[in-house]
Amino acid sequence: MIRVFCRALRGAVLAATLASALPALDATAAQPVYPLRPIRLIVAQSAGGTADFVARTYTQRLTEILGQQFVIDNRPGGAGIVGTETVVNAVPDGYTLLLAPTAHAINPNFVAKLPYDTRRDVASISLLSAGYNLLVVNQTSAMRSVGDIIAAARAQPGRLRYASSGAAGATHLTTELFRLMAGIDLLHVPYKGAPAALTAVIGNECDMSFGSMASALPLVRGGRLRALAITAPERWQNLPEIPTVAEAGVPGYESSSWQALFGPAKLPPAIIDRLYQAIALAAKNPDTIKRLTAEGIKPLATTPKELDTHIARELDKWVKVTKAAGLNVH
Repeated sequence: MIRVFCRALRGAVLAATLASALPALDATAAQPVYPLRPIRLIVAQSAGGTADFVARTYTQRLTEILGQQFVIDNRPGGAGIVGTETVVNAVPDGYTLLLAPTAHAINPNFVAKLPYDTRRDVASISLLSAGYNLLVVNQTSAMRSVGDIIAAARAQPGRLRYASSGAAGATHLTTELFRLMAGIDLLHVPYKGAPAALTAVIGNECDMSFGSMASALPLVRGGRLRALAITAPERWQNLPEIPTVAEAGVPGYESSSWQALFGPAKLPPAIIDRLYQAIALAAKNPDTIKRLTAEGIKPLATTPKELDTHIARELDKWVKVTKAAGLNVH
């Protein structure tokens, strides 16, 4: 009789334990898994540009990985300021994100009163890509190396002309960084866009230019320009014969046009981590690698903390360049 009673008591205790656990299990199972609806991706540049291309390449994979569509919303204007402000003011629920270019870290040097704080008002998720520039000269130029350019500039300070795609643009600042680190004086000649700048070098209106790989490489392969170096930290896999600027004569030099993913400030850590993990998978996808590298773009996936460090480093670098170059903040 005692044994029967004990077995009954153990059964009752077990049943009560399971019953008390079920609500907790149900509550856990009921937690929604982000994302539950389409995600709006604000691209802070025009459709058809590099940022747009990177966004469309990544979102194809992210849609497959996360099971929800990414709706790209191009918001050009103010070198990315318009698009960034849109995201800064969005609800931090993970359904409005920002793809921002290098200008995100350059704008504070040119705009005295940004409508947001570059670091405090956005949540870092991951770097997505980095694009590099080729230092090019005319095919008939006597300058055949970075050392030749430095020697020519020192022999005749301010006489060597470099073409950029516009004042305060990527090629302008990339060249100013080169000028400062090499300790030389160059004459800046701005043009309206990369094609016009490279055409100026082809036509001997200018002596050199730092053209994006997407713009300059076809002209190099077509025999119209000569590439002397690349601004990447290491040689490009498809151009192993082209040295980096750093190894060709300016130690420590590196410059890239990058794209990164951000959300509004106070974006929940769980959502940030889920997005980062999805990006890490997308960056390793063979199709992503093939599409981006064909355009001279390197796919990347960095942790949010690594992106924070990158932004801090970029802010510091470009403020030094803009001040040394005498570029005005307005």
